[in-house]
Amino acid sequence: MLSNLAERALNLDLNCPRFVAEPCMRIEQGRHPVVEQVLSTPFVANDLALDDSTRMLVITGPNMGGKSTYMRQTALIVLLAHIGSFVPAASCELSLVDRIFTRIGSSDDLAGGRSTFMVEMSETANILHNATDKSLVLMDEVGRGTSTFDGLSLAWAAAECLAQLRAYTLFATHYFELTVLPESEPLVSNVHLNATEHNERIVFLHRVLPGPASQSYGLAVAQLAGVPGKVISRAKEHLQRLETTSLPHEQPRTKPGKPAVPQQSDMFASLPHPVLDELSKVKVDDMTPRQALDLLYTLQTRL
Repeated sequence: MLSNLAERALNLDLNCPRFVAEPCMRIEQGRHPVVEQVLSTPFVANDLALDDSTRMLVITGPNMGGKSTYMRQTALIVLLAHIGSFVPAASCELSLVDRIFTRIGSSDDLAGGRSTFMVEMSETANILHNATDKSLVLMDEVGRGTSTFDGLSLAWAAAECLAQLRAYTLFATHYFELTVLPESEPLVSNVHLNATEHNERIVFLHRVLPGPASQSYGLAVAQLAGVPGKVISRAKEHLQRLETTSLPHEQPRTKPGKPAVPQQSDMFASLPHPVLDELSKVKVDDMTPRQALDLLYTLQTRL
Protein backbone atom coordinates (compact mmCIF):
# COMPACT_ATOMS: atom_id res chain seq x y z
CA MET A 1 0.00 0.00 0.00
CA LEU A 2 2.76 2.43 0.90
CA SER A 3 4.53 1.91 -2.42
CA ASN A 4 1.24 2.49 -4.22
CA LEU A 5 0.67 5.75 -2.33
CA ALA A 6 4.21 6.83 -3.20
CA GLU A 7 3.68 6.03 -6.89
CA ARG A 8 0.40 7.96 -6.96
CA ALA A 9 1.99 10.93 -5.20
CA LEU A 10 4.75 11.05 -7.79
CA ASN A 11 2.58 10.64 -10.90
CA LEU A 12 -0.48 12.66 -9.82
CA ASP A 13 1.42 15.70 -8.51
CA LEU A 14 0.36 15.18 -4.89
CA ASN A 15 1.87 17.18 -2.03
CA CYS A 16 2.57 16.51 1.62
CA PRO A 17 -0.12 17.82 4.02
CA ARG A 18 0.82 19.50 7.28
CA PHE A 19 -1.01 18.80 10.54
CA VAL A 20 -1.20 21.63 13.07
CA ALA A 21 -2.57 22.05 16.59
CA GLU A 22 -4.66 25.08 15.61
CA PRO A 23 -8.24 24.05 14.63
CA CYS A 24 -8.33 24.64 10.88
CA MET A 25 -8.74 23.17 7.42
CA ARG A 26 -6.91 25.13 4.72
CA ILE A 27 -6.54 23.72 1.23
CA GLU A 28 -4.98 25.60 -1.69
CA GLN A 29 -5.74 24.49 -5.25
CA GLY A 30 -7.48 21.31 -4.14
CA ARG A 31 -8.45 18.75 -6.78
CA HIS A 32 -10.60 15.62 -7.02
CA PRO A 33 -8.04 12.91 -7.89
CA VAL A 34 -10.52 10.62 -9.66
CA VAL A 35 -12.52 13.20 -11.60
CA GLU A 36 -9.30 14.88 -12.69
CA GLN A 37 -8.11 11.68 -14.38
CA VAL A 38 -11.25 11.13 -16.48
CA LEU A 39 -11.75 14.71 -17.68
CA SER A 40 -10.78 15.62 -21.22
CA THR A 41 -10.32 19.25 -20.12
CA PRO A 42 -8.12 20.67 -17.33
CA PHE A 43 -9.58 20.26 -13.84
CA VAL A 44 -10.42 23.57 -12.12
CA ALA A 45 -8.72 23.52 -8.72
CA ASN A 46 -10.28 25.41 -5.80
CA ASP A 47 -9.30 26.63 -2.35
CA LEU A 48 -10.98 25.93 0.99
CA ALA A 49 -10.55 27.78 4.28
CA LEU A 50 -12.24 26.74 7.52
CA ASP A 51 -11.03 27.83 10.96
CA ASP A 52 -12.28 29.36 14.20
CA SER A 53 -13.78 32.32 12.32
CA THR A 54 -15.58 30.23 9.68
CA ARG A 55 -16.82 26.72 10.44
CA MET A 56 -19.50 26.36 7.76
CA LEU A 57 -19.72 27.19 4.06
CA VAL A 58 -23.19 27.44 2.52
CA ILE A 59 -22.60 26.46 -1.11
CA THR A 60 -24.99 27.55 -3.84
CA GLY A 61 -24.83 27.36 -7.62
CA PRO A 62 -26.31 25.53 -10.60
CA ASN A 63 -26.72 21.80 -11.00
CA MET A 64 -23.59 20.38 -12.65
CA GLY A 65 -21.74 23.46 -11.42
CA GLY A 66 -19.36 21.43 -9.24
CA LYS A 67 -20.83 21.67 -5.72
CA SER A 68 -20.74 17.93 -5.05
CA THR A 69 -17.28 17.55 -6.58
CA TYR A 70 -15.96 20.36 -4.37
CA MET A 71 -17.36 18.72 -1.24
CA ARG A 72 -16.17 15.22 -2.12
CA GLN A 73 -12.66 16.36 -3.03
CA THR A 74 -12.44 18.00 0.39
CA ALA A 75 -13.40 14.74 2.10
CA LEU A 76 -10.90 12.78 -0.03
CA ILE A 77 -8.09 15.22 0.75
CA VAL A 78 -8.81 15.04 4.49
CA LEU A 79 -9.05 11.23 4.40
CA LEU A 80 -5.84 10.83 2.39
CA ALA A 81 -4.01 13.13 4.80
CA HIS A 82 -5.16 11.07 7.79
CA ILE A 83 -3.96 7.75 6.32
CA GLY A 84 -0.48 9.14 5.70
CA SER A 85 -0.80 9.89 2.00
CA PHE A 86 0.17 12.96 0.05
CA VAL A 87 -2.87 14.91 -1.17
CA PRO A 88 -4.12 16.40 -4.48
CA ALA A 89 -3.56 20.05 -3.56
CA ALA A 90 -0.86 22.68 -3.88
CA SER A 91 -0.81 22.86 -0.08
CA CYS A 92 -2.88 21.50 2.78
CA GLU A 93 -2.83 22.52 6.43
CA LEU A 94 -5.30 20.94 8.83
CA SER A 95 -5.94 19.78 12.37
CA LEU A 96 -6.97 16.24 13.28
CA VAL A 97 -10.52 15.25 12.34
CA ASP A 98 -12.35 12.65 14.43
CA ARG A 99 -14.94 11.59 11.82
CA ILE A 100 -16.20 12.38 8.33
CA PHE A 101 -19.99 12.48 7.95
CA THR A 102 -21.77 12.67 4.60
CA ARG A 103 -25.36 13.22 3.51
CA ILE A 104 -24.99 13.07 -0.25
CA GLY A 105 -27.13 11.58 -3.02
CA SER A 106 -30.71 10.32 -3.08
CA SER A 107 -31.68 6.68 -2.79
CA ASP A 108 -34.42 4.74 -1.06
CA ASP A 109 -34.37 1.50 0.94
CA LEU A 110 -37.12 -0.61 -0.59
CA ALA A 111 -36.23 -3.75 1.35
CA GLY A 112 -36.29 -1.81 4.61
CA GLY A 113 -39.49 0.02 3.73
CA ARG A 114 -37.83 3.44 3.87
CA SER A 115 -38.50 6.19 1.35
CA THR A 116 -35.83 8.46 -0.10
CA PHE A 117 -36.80 11.19 2.36
CA MET A 118 -36.74 8.77 5.31
CA VAL A 119 -33.22 7.65 4.37
CA GLU A 120 -32.19 11.30 4.06
CA MET A 121 -33.60 12.19 7.47
CA SER A 122 -32.08 9.10 9.13
CA GLU A 123 -28.64 10.06 7.86
CA THR A 124 -29.19 13.67 8.92
CA ALA A 125 -30.27 12.56 12.40
CA ASN A 126 -27.13 10.44 12.78
CA ILE A 127 -24.97 13.42 11.86
CA LEU A 128 -26.72 15.84 14.20
CA HIS A 129 -26.47 13.39 17.12
CA ASN A 130 -22.83 12.45 16.63
CA ALA A 131 -20.91 15.30 14.96
CA THR A 132 -18.44 17.25 17.09
CA ASP A 133 -16.34 20.37 16.63
CA LYS A 134 -13.61 18.10 15.21
CA SER A 135 -15.84 16.45 12.58
CA LEU A 136 -16.03 17.15 8.86
CA VAL A 137 -19.66 17.19 7.67
CA LEU A 138 -20.86 17.20 4.06
CA MET A 139 -24.56 18.03 3.55
CA ASP A 140 -25.84 17.99 -0.02
CA GLU A 141 -29.32 19.43 -0.69
CA VAL A 142 -30.94 18.39 2.59
CA GLY A 143 -34.74 18.67 2.55
CA ARG A 144 -35.34 18.21 -1.17
CA GLY A 145 -37.41 15.04 -0.68
CA THR A 146 -40.46 16.77 0.80
CA SER A 147 -42.59 19.90 0.32
CA THR A 148 -40.93 23.25 -0.23
CA PHE A 149 -41.53 24.76 3.19
CA ASP A 150 -40.98 21.56 5.19
CA GLY A 151 -37.72 20.92 3.32
CA LEU A 152 -36.52 24.50 3.72
CA SER A 153 -37.38 24.53 7.43
CA LEU A 154 -35.55 21.25 8.07
CA ALA A 155 -32.50 22.34 6.08
CA TRP A 156 -32.41 25.68 7.88
CA ALA A 157 -32.68 24.12 11.35
CA ALA A 158 -30.06 21.45 10.52
CA ALA A 159 -27.63 24.11 9.29
CA GLU A 160 -28.16 26.17 12.46
CA CYS A 161 -27.53 23.09 14.61
CA LEU A 162 -24.29 22.24 12.79
CA ALA A 163 -23.12 25.85 13.05
CA GLN A 164 -23.70 25.77 16.80
CA LEU A 165 -21.87 22.43 17.06
CA ARG A 166 -18.94 24.16 15.32
CA ALA A 167 -18.40 21.17 13.02
CA TYR A 168 -16.41 21.78 9.84
CA THR A 169 -19.38 21.83 7.46
CA LEU A 170 -19.91 22.14 3.72
CA PHE A 171 -23.64 22.69 3.19
CA ALA A 172 -24.73 22.65 -0.47
CA THR A 173 -28.28 23.79 -1.17
CA HIS A 174 -30.68 25.18 -3.75
CA TYR A 175 -32.65 26.95 -1.01
CA PHE A 176 -31.40 30.50 -1.57
CA GLU A 177 -33.13 31.52 1.66
CA LEU A 178 -30.29 29.82 3.56
CA THR A 179 -27.81 32.37 2.24
CA VAL A 180 -28.97 34.74 5.01
CA LEU A 181 -27.57 32.37 7.68
CA PRO A 182 -24.36 34.43 8.13
CA GLU A 183 -26.54 37.26 9.49
CA SER A 184 -27.51 35.15 12.52
CA GLU A 185 -24.64 32.64 12.66
CA PRO A 186 -21.22 34.36 12.74
CA LEU A 187 -19.33 31.15 11.90
CA VAL A 188 -21.17 30.70 8.57
CA SER A 189 -20.06 32.11 5.20
CA ASN A 190 -21.47 31.92 1.67
CA VAL A 191 -19.63 30.65 -1.39
CA HIS A 192 -20.90 29.72 -4.84
CA LEU A 193 -19.86 27.85 -7.95
CA ASN A 194 -20.05 30.30 -10.82
CA ALA A 195 -21.55 29.91 -14.28
CA THR A 196 -22.47 32.22 -17.13
CA GLU A 197 -24.74 32.23 -20.16
CA HIS A 198 -23.42 32.48 -23.71
CA ASN A 199 -25.58 32.29 -26.83
CA GLU A 200 -28.52 31.12 -24.70
CA ARG A 201 -26.41 28.29 -23.32
CA ILE A 202 -25.09 27.84 -19.81
CA VAL A 203 -21.32 27.62 -19.38
CA PHE A 204 -20.04 26.10 -16.14
CA LEU A 205 -16.86 27.76 -14.88
CA HIS A 206 -16.48 25.51 -11.79
CA ARG A 207 -14.75 28.26 -9.82
CA VAL A 208 -15.60 28.68 -6.12
CA LEU A 209 -16.17 32.36 -5.33
CA PRO A 210 -17.27 34.26 -2.20
CA GLY A 211 -20.94 35.11 -1.72
CA PRO A 212 -24.21 33.45 -2.78
CA ALA A 213 -25.11 32.48 -6.35
CA SER A 214 -27.32 34.84 -8.34
CA GLN A 215 -29.56 32.07 -9.74
CA SER A 216 -29.87 28.29 -10.13
CA TYR A 217 -29.97 27.96 -13.93
CA GLY A 218 -32.27 24.99 -13.45
CA LEU A 219 -34.09 25.45 -16.75
CA ALA A 220 -30.83 25.96 -18.62
CA VAL A 221 -29.49 22.69 -17.21
CA ALA A 222 -32.72 20.90 -18.17
CA GLN A 223 -32.37 22.25 -21.71
CA LEU A 224 -28.77 21.09 -21.80
CA ALA A 225 -29.93 17.61 -20.74
CA GLY A 226 -32.24 17.41 -23.75
CA VAL A 227 -35.64 18.14 -22.19
CA PRO A 228 -38.03 18.96 -25.09
CA GLY A 229 -38.24 22.64 -26.02
CA LYS A 230 -42.00 22.81 -25.47
CA VAL A 231 -41.51 21.55 -21.91
CA ILE A 232 -38.82 24.18 -21.26
CA SER A 233 -41.10 26.91 -22.65
CA ARG A 234 -43.97 25.75 -20.48
CA ALA A 235 -41.66 25.57 -17.47
CA LYS A 236 -40.65 29.20 -18.04
CA GLU A 237 -44.32 30.17 -17.98
CA HIS A 238 -44.85 28.32 -14.70
CA LEU A 239 -41.67 29.86 -13.26
CA GLN A 240 -42.81 33.36 -14.14
CA ARG A 241 -46.18 32.71 -12.51
CA LEU A 242 -44.57 31.27 -9.37
CA GLU A 243 -42.25 34.26 -9.11
CA THR A 244 -45.17 36.69 -9.20
CA THR A 245 -47.75 34.84 -7.08
CA SER A 246 -47.80 33.00 -3.77
CA LEU A 247 -48.31 29.27 -3.55
CA PRO A 248 -51.99 28.69 -2.65
CA HIS A 249 -51.63 26.03 0.03
CA GLU A 250 -48.40 26.93 1.82
CA GLN A 251 -47.75 30.00 3.91
CA PRO A 252 -44.44 31.13 5.41
CA ARG A 253 -43.74 30.35 9.02
CA THR A 254 -41.84 33.04 10.91
CA LYS A 255 -40.96 33.35 14.55
CA PRO A 256 -42.99 35.95 16.50
CA GLY A 257 -41.27 39.28 16.87
CA LYS A 258 -38.65 38.61 14.19
CA PRO A 259 -38.44 40.55 10.93
CA ALA A 260 -39.19 38.79 7.68
CA VAL A 261 -36.18 37.27 5.94
CA PRO A 262 -35.41 38.29 2.33
CA GLN A 263 -36.55 35.49 0.05
CA GLN A 264 -35.55 34.06 -3.31
CA SER A 265 -38.94 34.88 -4.85
CA ASP A 266 -42.22 36.26 -3.62
CA MET A 267 -43.94 32.90 -3.43
CA PHE A 268 -42.84 33.15 0.23
CA ALA A 269 -44.45 36.59 0.67
CA SER A 270 -47.97 37.24 1.86
CA LEU A 271 -48.34 41.00 1.21
CA PRO A 272 -47.69 43.07 -1.94
CA HIS A 273 -44.58 45.22 -1.99
CA PRO A 274 -43.35 47.83 -4.53
CA VAL A 275 -40.00 46.07 -4.85
CA LEU A 276 -41.71 42.75 -5.56
CA ASP A 277 -43.97 44.42 -8.11
CA GLU A 278 -40.92 45.78 -9.92
CA LEU A 279 -39.15 42.43 -9.65
CA SER A 280 -42.09 40.64 -11.25
CA LYS A 281 -41.65 42.79 -14.38
CA VAL A 282 -38.00 41.85 -14.83
CA LYS A 283 -37.23 39.63 -17.83
CA VAL A 284 -34.70 37.32 -16.22
CA ASP A 285 -34.01 35.42 -19.46
CA ASP A 286 -32.70 38.63 -21.06
CA MET A 287 -30.23 39.38 -18.24
CA THR A 288 -26.68 38.25 -17.59
CA PRO A 289 -25.81 36.95 -14.09
CA ARG A 290 -23.91 40.19 -13.43
CA GLN A 291 -26.90 42.33 -14.40
CA ALA A 292 -29.19 40.21 -12.24
CA LEU A 293 -26.86 40.55 -9.24
CA ASP A 294 -26.59 44.33 -9.68
CA LEU A 295 -30.39 44.58 -9.85
CA LEU A 296 -30.71 42.47 -6.71
CA TYR A 297 -28.37 44.77 -4.78
CA THR A 298 -30.32 47.82 -6.00
CA LEU A 299 -33.66 46.34 -4.95
CA GLN A 300 -32.23 45.17 -1.63
CA THR A 301 -31.42 48.75 -0.63
CA ARG A 302 -35.10 49.61 -1.04
CA LEU A 303 -36.37 46.91 1.32
